[in-house]
Amino acid sequence: MGIIFVLIGCSALVAVLFLMAFFWANKSGQHKDVDTPAYRILFDDEVSEK
Repeated sequence: MGIIFVLIGCSALVAVLFLMAFFWANKSGQHKDVDTPAYRILFDDEVSEK
């Protein structure tokens, strides 16, 4: 029965770590521009000739 408390504690720790990573990504601006990656595939890349 004691292992249940260990597993609950580990899962709560993992959940808090993922929540902290999400807030860090949000604060650093990774979710600011959501439109450009969708349009990037429509533009041709420049081909450099040697």
